[in-house]
Amino acid sequence: MTTTQRDTPPSDPLPRPPFPLDRLLAMLRRGRPMPAGRVAIVRLYGSIGGGARTADQIELIRRLRDSKRVPAVVVDVDSPGGSATASDDLFLALQRLAAKKPLVASIRGTGASGAYLAAMAARTVVAQPHAVVGSIGVISVGPRVARLFDRLGVEVSETKAGRLKGMGAPWREETDEERAKERELVDAFYTAFVQRVASGRGLPEERVRELATGEVWLGEQARDLGLIDEVGDLERAVEIAAQAAGVPPRLAVVHLRRRLLDRIFERFATQLGERIVDELETRLGHGLRT
Repeated sequence: MTTTQRDTPPSDPLPRPPFPLDRLLAMLRRGRPMPAGRVAIVRLYGSIGGGARTADQIELIRRLRDSKRVPAVVVDVDSPGGSATASDDLFLALQRLAAKKPLVASIRGTGASGAYLAAMAARTVVAQPHAVVGSIGVISVGPRVARLFDRLGVEVSETKAGRLKGMGAPWREETDEERAKERELVDAFYTAFVQRVASGRGLPEERVRELATGEVWLGEQARDLGLIDEVGDLERAVEIAAQAAGVPPRLAVVHLRRRLLDRIFERFATQLGERIVDELETRLGHGLRT
């Protein structure tokens, strides 16, 4: 008589330790690394303002400047400008980057005012044929509601130390001294803007002042005036940057990783703002539209 022996199931393997949650979160925050040898695309879209957004852009520019994986950078510009100080901060950050590796600016829709100032750090500036370029100038604006307050019977109490403290307050008329000080600040920003354009474009300051009327030009006109180097699109800008760096013309769009909720909120706010502007332009008949 033969006996059959049942196969004994293999013993369970030793349980693996769970994947550390903190390590997983760190991997998600880092994202995929920048592919080595590609031209990095930095987007400069929308109005330029102070605060976290500009700080993030400057930090990204710094990292690209110091990264050995990035041979060249193209700043993709579609912005009407904004804060004078924030625009100059971006210019200085891009200028440091351009001192270490090829930097090309590509103006796709609008490269005006502070955005054009930031683009002056690039070795080459490319703009699409119908891009809006220029608006070299400075403006300081603010409402004056003193007469409105008088009609409403509203009084504002003001206690200050320093005769120019509170300059620009909307609830009262400005003094002659405040007006002169504001004029001084505007002129100083304007002079610095003209000097940066003259240096970036290789033009005499006198010629830049002739062009610095606050007006804008289309891409081909801007090229003829010497405000840009070439008419072309983003791919052409990548080709120029890659050739200068001696690498194939391959690109990678880069940005700082942020929390998911921050990205969702910013996208919602941007879409809401664009819809409001579109509705106002439609009702008021203002703005260049196709």
